Amino acid sequence: MIDRYDWAGGREAMLRFGPATGPVMVATLPLMEEANRTRTFVVGLLRALALRGIASVLPDVPGQGESLVPTGTLTVLRMAEALEAVTGRLNGEGRRTYALGIRSGTLLDYCALHEGRWHLSPIDGSDVLRDLHRTWLASGDRPAGSRDLDTMMYGDDDPVEIAGNLLSSDFLSSLSAATPFDQPGIPRRVVRLSSDPRTADRHVEAAPLWRRAEPGDDPALAALLADDIAAWLRLCDG
Repeated sequence: MIDRYDWAGGREAMLRFGPATGPVMVATLPLMEEANRTRTFVVGLLRALALRGIASVLPDVPGQGESLVPTGTLTVLRMAEALEAVTGRLNGEGRRTYALGIRSGTLLDYCALHEGRWHLSPIDGSDVLRDLHRTWLASGDRPAGSRDLDTMMYGDDDPVEIAGNLLSSDFLSSLSAATPFDQPGIPRRVVRLSSDPRTADRHVEAAPLWRRAEPGDDPALAALLADDIAAWLRLCDG
């Protein structure tokens, strides 16, 4: 079902899946162009959760997806505050919420009062910056002779265009300090791919969709992760 939510900066679209009662997984796609490679997969994952009796939503984050908010006006905090508004809306409906973050989407759920967080391949903001820096260097638009990260972040061009996104120095600096939410007493489960050596509660065999040149899908992985989320949610939510 297509829905919407309001936040301090306006109104955004939101897809809803699954039953009208019970806890809700709030899904957040990776930032910038990676979302284009994972959206189809995540929608399949949320449909798989619905088949398992679990509700979810996929909100458009300001400046991402179909949002009309200019990316040059955003910071990580503003995006996180929008997702906090989603959780407030669902809490107002009497629903408990849990975060479902993918890659850099895990950087945006720290404001919301979720009951717990399930993260797939979470990364720090510094990892995102390195990827943006490589993309910036590969473009033909950078100033001659300027190759360092500080020039990208604080150069004369503000906002700077990277992979078709206008990103301000405020956004880039806020991204540099961003880390996935991980606080004592709040349930958090981390799942990574087997090719990722970083610490996780579980590693699974799959190819990273976010590294493909074109958007793809992996229904088998979606089903496997839906089972993992369902089992984890039963433990968290009784």
